Amino acid sequence: MKEQKRRVLVGMSGGIDSSATCLMLQEQGYEVVGLTMRVWDMPSKFTSPEQEFPDYILEAKELATRINIEHFVADERDPFREVVVKNFVNEYRQGRTPNPCVICNPLFKFRILTEWADRLGCEYIATGHYSLLEEREGVVYIVTGDDVRKDQSYFLWRLGQSVLKRCLFPLGCYTKPQVREHLLKKGFEAKAKEGESMEVCFIEGDYRDFLREQCPDLDMEIGKGWFVNAQGVKLGEHKGFPYYTIGQRKGLDIALGKPAYVLKLNPLKNTVMLGDADQLKAEYMMVEEYNITNAEDFFACKNLSVRIRYRSTPIPCRVKALPSGGLLVRFLQEASAVTPGQSAVFYDGRRLVGGGFIASQRGLGLVVEEHHSDFETN
Repeated sequence: MKEQKRRVLVGMSGGIDSSATCLMLQEQGYEVVGLTMRVWDMPSKFTSPEQEFPDYILEAKELATRINIEHFVADERDPFREVVVKNFVNEYRQGRTPNPCVICNPLFKFRILTEWADRLGCEYIATGHYSLLEEREGVVYIVTGDDVRKDQSYFLWRLGQSVLKRCLFPLGCYTKPQVREHLLKKGFEAKAKEGESMEVCFIEGDYRDFLREQCPDLDMEIGKGWFVNAQGVKLGEHKGFPYYTIGQRKGLDIALGKPAYVLKLNPLKNTVMLGDADQLKAEYMMVEEYNITNAEDFFACKNLSVRIRYRSTPIPCRVKALPSGGLLVRFLQEASAVTPGQSAVFYDGRRLVGGGFIASQRGLGLVVEEHHSDFETN
């Protein structure tokens, strides 16, 4: 009796990585099924106005036909707007800098993949993320991909065990040039030579223009405000706090005779604090809404490090749980531009062991004063 192939549902974006994922899984003996999510229609994604579907869906369909796999399209435009885009806009309106992929992955992308996998009888789900998985004592951990420049573990920290135990990430042990070479060898020359996809899948150009499109009254509602220094002295006028982010240096449109960086945003006063690079340095930060894989190992880890933004170098750190429900993180090496709304993702070597959202740092000094001695005894 012929052994039945294991079915895997692949999230197909029509791009290089998901296309290579389909091919590799086929080669490994899986029965591949493709699912493309239609989330946000942009005019540039339609080659002609007569098209029913945007180009990336047509490309996914074409690949599915060529390699002879089932392919489905999930129209999720309305839920995507409600879950991902609304959060993105609201975060900026609150003076935070969001990671839309961190919101999208657990609440949207992997949830939909899991639901469709159940419906289609697929045991596994797969994506083109450059990350690896490792099982230890029945617990699945995310591990950084072999291609340091492409590693995407940072965006996956909110995925739970029920999802991770069904995931396959075949690209984790490849570099991007190797993936392109694989496609080329399989006869997909045009696909192998495609450019990179954009960082935020629903934005073309500047995020500030996108905010204005989504909130036509934003400029009138928030209005211009003041740049101030650390002493509160007014330095000049700015366009409104949502248009700035911590650490920003370019595009401030103010001349102070020396480089200036955004240090803090105050949505209540609509002020943007400016200062020099040294004032961005931080020894501590507070993290909220955290998720850790194994609490005992996490807080006892002597090799703990944290990334405070995508593609940043992990910084050695120590962590303490606060009675308020958050985390206090002490950096053991220099850290700069701690940005509320971004993710703080923790690693033990290459193994992802937890993550959380960088909280408002208001009141940090008092928290550090209360708990500083706890780090000295670790």
